[in-house]
Amino acid sequence: QLLHIKSFIGTSENAVMIQIWTALITILVLKYLKALAQYGWRLSNLVAFIRLNMFVKIDLQKWLDKPFDEPPEPVQKYIQGVLF
Repeated sequence: QLLHIKSFIGTSENAVMIQIWTALITILVLKYLKALAQYGWRLSNLVAFIRLNMFVKIDLQKWLDKPFDEPPEPVQKYIQGVLF
């Protein structure tokens, strides 16, 4: 019940074991991130916010500590000169 596996994709013993281990590892990583953060996250809220920000390039530790602060402006690595 804790792993929230609604149905198994594979039916072989190996497929079921892989899905169970993947769910266990995911829960452990999320609980570690929750313990690491200074902000008082609830686990369900942390999961929802991570889903929303999955492909956003941010500093994870800063975001975990202060999730509602404005992100810093990206620093330009290259300055393009004017040709004309």
